[in-house]
Amino acid sequence: MSFWPMSRRRLVAGSQVLPLPEQAPCHAAYENSNDLWHPEFQGSASPCTKALGVPTCGGWGPSSCGFREKRGVLVLDPQLLQFGGPSSSVPALASSPAVSISDVDTVREGHESELLRNLAEEFPLEQGFTIVFHGRRSNLDLVANSVEEAQIWMQGLQLLVDFVTSMDQQERLDQWLSDWFQHGDKNQDGRMSFGEVQRLLHLMNVEMDQDHAFQLFQRADASQSGTLEGEEFVEFYKSLTQRPEVQELFEKFSSDGQKLTLLEFVDFLQEEQKEGERASDLALELIDCYEPSDSGKLRHVLSMDGFLSYLYSKDGDIFNPTCLPIYQDMTQPLNQYYISSSHNTYLVGDQLCGQSSVEGYIRALKRGCRCVEVDIWDGPSGEPIVYHGHTLTSRIPFKDVVAAIGQYAFQTSDYPVILSLENHCSWEQQEIIARHLTEILGNQLLSTTLDGQLPTQLPSPEELRRKILVKGKKLKTLEEDLEEEEEEPESELEEAELQLEAQMESEPQELSPRSKDKKKKSKPILCPSLSALVVYLKAVTFYSFTHSREHYRFYETSSFSEAKAKSLIKEAGNEFVLHNTWQLSRVYPSGLRTDSSNYNPQEFWNAGCQMVALNMQTAGLEMDLCDGLFRQNAGSGYVLKPDFLRDAQSSFHPERPISPFKAQTLLIQVISGQQLPKVDKTKEESIVDPLVRVEIFGIRQDTTRQETSYVENNGFNPYWGQTLCFRVLVPELALLRFVVKDYDWKSRNDFIGQYTLPWNCMQQGEPVLPPLARTPALGCLPNTVPRPPAFQVTAIYTCSPRMASASIQPPSSCTSAPGKG
Repeated sequence: MSFWPMSRRRLVAGSQVLPLPEQAPCHAAYENSNDLWHPEFQGSASPCTKALGVPTCGGWGPSSCGFREKRGVLVLDPQLLQFGGPSSSVPALASSPAVSISDVDTVREGHESELLRNLAEEFPLEQGFTIVFHGRRSNLDLVANSVEEAQIWMQGLQLLVDFVTSMDQQERLDQWLSDWFQHGDKNQDGRMSFGEVQRLLHLMNVEMDQDHAFQLFQRADASQSGTLEGEEFVEFYKSLTQRPEVQELFEKFSSDGQKLTLLEFVDFLQEEQKEGERASDLALELIDCYEPSDSGKLRHVLSMDGFLSYLYSKDGDIFNPTCLPIYQDMTQPLNQYYISSSHNTYLVGDQLCGQSSVEGYIRALKRGCRCVEVDIWDGPSGEPIVYHGHTLTSRIPFKDVVAAIGQYAFQTSDYPVILSLENHCSWEQQEIIARHLTEILGNQLLSTTLDGQLPTQLPSPEELRRKILVKGKKLKTLEEDLEEEEEEPESELEEAELQLEAQMESEPQELSPRSKDKKKKSKPILCPSLSALVVYLKAVTFYSFTHSREHYRFYETSSFSEAKAKSLIKEAGNEFVLHNTWQLSRVYPSGLRTDSSNYNPQEFWNAGCQMVALNMQTAGLEMDLCDGLFRQNAGSGYVLKPDFLRDAQSSFHPERPISPFKAQTLLIQVISGQQLPKVDKTKEESIVDPLVRVEIFGIRQDTTRQETSYVENNGFNPYWGQTLCFRVLVPELALLRFVVKDYDWKSRNDFIGQYTLPWNCMQQGEPVLPPLARTPALGCLPNTVPRPPAFQVTAIYTCSPRMASASIQPPSSCTSAPGKG
């Protein structure tokens, strides 16, 4: 193991050498509606560098309100794979003066930024660029001193991002250790004294007896210099991270305790990982992939280092790799799928004063969302605008929203995107809406049936690949549209009557509390050109399940408030399930959720509701469940519903399910963790007391949780070794959520991280959880100290009595482990 070599002032990519400016200062504009301006960086800065704030008023565009200027400088340090300024007071870099390159998702050109376009009179767009972070952190818009310097920054940052993304587990560990060494070496002399090591241990979340720590320090100090240099620090780290539970597992199958032969590794894959007949071929592939030594690969043996690399890889984690690509049948009608859906997608904040931004659409689409909402109102200069009506949320031009959707719709998934239009515009601006949709989206927009014929069922995701569908009000039926496609309207009077009739059948509009008294008594007439763009997804008002069966068609869809949907599930759960076998349903959050909070989507998925819309800008349990469900099937945004939710004769009732024969018992042995981040990053001496909670979400009878006891003062390599047992009636609907928390006897336990996945995507054996998602507020690991290459919990688990491992028998009472149930 060695440190990752990298020159401080140049980045080598293949044969290309990219020079980086010594101090590359640039202007900074922060997309953060909570701050009108931001404090300047402390430290040297170019005389012309500035930081620009974002207007917080309800208007849109640069003329809505002014901005203040502050000087600042950012410096790129490729040796440490980070960038930033010397102050932590800048909101975009608030948690640290430096930001890890691993926190960066991509780099965009200036013309793609709303803020930089609005400031085009101040700075040429060619000098600007945007740094987009993972998770929910605000984008960072920057303006360099010249076009050439902007290009250097964009190319350099993107090359570093690509470089970090392509690292394997060992390379990430090497880089992480190098960063830690730089962080702990306070005087930057390339050596670490024992005092520096003690401080570093606390930063790394390790509470260790001083005498034991000194013994490990002396053992690693091969040069006997009283300090640790590069390779000596690596040995010190190895001694810290020895995992007896993994070593014991390794030695169980290894005859000499040093390596696993091919046959021994096959035995491990068959007995522990339940790989079955494919174990022999798989063993060769895994050894070739994860064994670090060439001699080991040639001899087909796996060393301890290779074994660890395998356990921490995607092949060894809990998510079954067969569920990662598209593995489900994508040729069923749309109503047979759960569809990842967003509510008020344009908002990146709350529902009353929050910021509206095309970034909301970009982020939703990039995370696999396939149904986005667009609230459209009359705007200035004849251009429709998007915002949360009758509130103080800012406005964005509708055409910018359409352009962003057209650009990002199919970057993550090729399957269809649904535009759920909430149209509040006049006739004139509705015509502009229709024109923007057709001109900007072009062939992506579905404006007629796939074959020009009247369908008998909804088309499938496969048939609708790379198509954008409009969901909204419609003047006529699809049959009438197809019959009269080539005909002119008979008279303006008849057309107006049809439009008024359509308004009577439109879905009710969701209003915020402050807007209810401002609701207009009359609604604008629907424009025929916009109506014609609604093909398979005509919005209709729901009255009752009987009314829907008797009067509605399969291509018509209804929306339900969360309260209405909950009431229907409780009163007529089976009827709701049957309704969703032939027609699409959309559920949306209550208008009282002005803070953009979310409901639990699981209870609506249990009834077969397809489009369960969430405020995707708000992290938390609800979005964890959504991300967990749609993690499968290549993150395509479409997941095939279970058979009993697609059967038109189904007797399933989500509140009173008949106990099915497929009930299963789940045993989870929570073994150990590694490199858990600090909760309180401001206190250097603070060490976490971690515990693991395992939660099941499904039907009401299956929803439960159990947790381990806590491990005191150890976030670095805690060991639990406890078994949890669950009995699940309807596993097809169940989601499994692992949560790591910091125990606190005085107050509520602090959240450290979580990982959620569908029950049917679990892999048996002795898997390792992938890096857990960090805090709900940020959705990423902290960057005040070097990020770990993994943040993991090891668990052994088995499903159902038939499949249970002989080495782990279910407890006789099948009760929870010690701790809160």
